[in-house]
Amino acid sequence: MSKKSTWLARHSSDSSAVRRIVCFPHAGGSASFFRPWVKHLPPTVELLAVQYPGRENRYAEPLVGTVAECAAESAEALLAEPARETVLFGHSMGAAIAYETMRLLEVAGAAHFTRLCVSGRRISEFPDPADAVPRTDTQILSDMAELGGTQAEVLDEPDLREMLLPIIRNDYLLIDRYRPPRDAVPIGADVLALIGDRDPQVDERQVKAWASVTTGAFEWRVFSGGHFYLTDHARRVVELATAPSRNSASPGKVR
Repeated sequence: MSKKSTWLARHSSDSSAVRRIVCFPHAGGSASFFRPWVKHLPPTVELLAVQYPGRENRYAEPLVGTVAECAAESAEALLAEPARETVLFGHSMGAAIAYETMRLLEVAGAAHFTRLCVSGRRISEFPDPADAVPRTDTQILSDMAELGGTQAEVLDEPDLREMLLPIIRNDYLLIDRYRPPRDAVPIGADVLALIGDRDPQVDERQVKAWASVTTGAFEWRVFSGGHFYLTDHARRVVELATAPSRNSASPGKVR
């Protein structure tokens, strides 16, 4: 089976589509998290989401161990798609994978990837990755309760909890061990950084630091809400992410 059919879930596709948004899920998340975004997009913009191994239609596949592996597989799948203007959107862990994927796409010379949207994720100020160890069930459940979102509610069901905990533990370890390369060449794509004003993992100062990864235009927005603010602000998030490149709107807070 081709990378295209396993790594990319196609939530919408229309013969009239001229642009594309590709979404990268959070730790423990799956491609279906972004399916509701279809209703906020015109037929001219198709919606794809990256499907990591070990979940939904890829449940039987081994989990991926590094951000680099996820990025390499995602980039390969995306390069096999028809070339059209494309935005990458990643939330939380997905922001790191989307960033590394964009770096690979630009190295490959794919100029039609024009914007990177990073949500709920910082780019610096991490603890020593050598200290990263698999989190216990108690730690995972505590972290998920703090972050909120529908996933925390799902973990209240014993059968679902038993199925999801290994996936979330793997994803947490994957992202705990990831560090952005210090000598990375800045990308040329525009960057849009988004957070919720009550996110316990990243603040306004940290979200502005994403400006350092690009030579293109940079914007940031702060929404009302916690780590999963985007579920309540989906329409506005989609509008910002898919706006024409080098949007001249000023950065700031969105209520």
